[in-house]
Amino acid sequence: MTGIKTGFMKRILIANRGEVVLRVLRTAREMGLETIVVYSEADKDMEYIAMADEAIQIGPAQPSKSYLNIEAIISAAIGWKANAIHPGYGFLSENPNFAAMCEENGIAFIGPSSATLRTIGNKSRTKEVARSLNVPTIPGSYGVIADIEQTVLLARQLGMPVILKSLYGGGGRGMKVAQNEEQLRHQFDGVSSEADAAFGRNEVYLEHYITSPRHLEVQVLADEYGGIQILSDRECSIQRRHQKIIEEAPIPNIDEGIRDNLWKWSEMIIRAIRFKGLGTVEYLMDQDGSIYFLEINGRLQVEHPVTEMVTGMDMVREQILVAAGARVENGNPRINGHAIECRINAENTAKNFMPTTGTITTLRLPGGPGARVDTHLFQDCVVSPYYDPLLVKLIAHNSTRAGALKRMARMLKETRVEGLITNIDLLLKLLVNEKFLSGNGDTSLVMQLVKK
Repeated sequence: MTGIKTGFMKRILIANRGEVVLRVLRTAREMGLETIVVYSEADKDMEYIAMADEAIQIGPAQPSKSYLNIEAIISAAIGWKANAIHPGYGFLSENPNFAAMCEENGIAFIGPSSATLRTIGNKSRTKEVARSLNVPTIPGSYGVIADIEQTVLLARQLGMPVILKSLYGGGGRGMKVAQNEEQLRHQFDGVSSEADAAFGRNEVYLEHYITSPRHLEVQVLADEYGGIQILSDRECSIQRRHQKIIEEAPIPNIDEGIRDNLWKWSEMIIRAIRFKGLGTVEYLMDQDGSIYFLEINGRLQVEHPVTEMVTGMDMVREQILVAAGARVENGNPRINGHAIECRINAENTAKNFMPTTGTITTLRLPGGPGARVDTHLFQDCVVSPYYDPLLVKLIAHNSTRAGALKRMARMLKETRVEGLITNIDLLLKLLVNEKFLSGNGDTSLVMQLVKK
């Protein structure tokens, strides 16, 4: 980074919970920055609270009254003289109203501007940008669909199956696949209601559903002066209920010409919308190898550690520096080896991945060369029902993919998280699955394995 001017950014408020709070805290400390942590009533015993310079309870357990409470968080930032807010991922990380409130109060939002968040939050608008650049997009409605009859008519033109999506959705929520018109009619109101509850907006759009695609990502860093770096790419196809559980970098088993296109298209889209910050451009690859632009995420991704492992970069540090006005360096970083991340979740895979709760009675985490563990857990930690079930992220790095896979298997076998049901057994099964090992895993693989 060049042109760094972090002098004004002395105190950062971290508007999130769980392992991402620790992730940001650690980098902020290394940068000599003071930290403020906010927490809900349910999280009052989290160990990371004591690691911050200041900690403020902002509301009860319910996210809508704490981690999604814009007024409470902004008030805390003003009251404790925070110069910047890091939103982590999820919650308010891509909320343009939250970013706008930061801007209005002279607080640096460590992420894209509110105007950019409004652009990328509108999935239809970003698809228009991609199409204008001749980047292929998934056939669907070019904008919001008004009612069920219009939806059914368009579905007939697109051909079944189709997928209903929230216009402002993300994280696997606010979307349903319909195999026929009857299902589509039944699901329309439900998707609209779920979108309204999760994102505060009920608009939906329709796309042709690509069956069993691969989910591919390109990580981008951009400054306010037009400088752009591509920080490798990721394979994120191993998912349940549209949410990722295994990610890796770089993408395995892909034609280098396709990789070149992914990088080129991503830079074009990021430049066209004048994006600033850390962003992820996402794509789907169908069974015939055709690529389609999906969306842009303007925040730190849960899976960012795999990119850090292969580039040697601290992506939170880069986020903070860009927000402080630094320029990104010329040229893309060198990719070193291969990295894989497994998300250990509190969930029962035998019961449709139902979240589980309880007290951590035994906690043993792996270590060793090339092994990284990101978690907020501790002995006797209480896992409540109010938040995302993510407990631990295991990240394995090695010079080859085969080596990283062996290391990850060893790490999973060393890990013990007792006191509730987790998905560790499923992750181990995936690591020895033939399709996954060949680099051909797709978004349907998890459900195929669970149903056996």
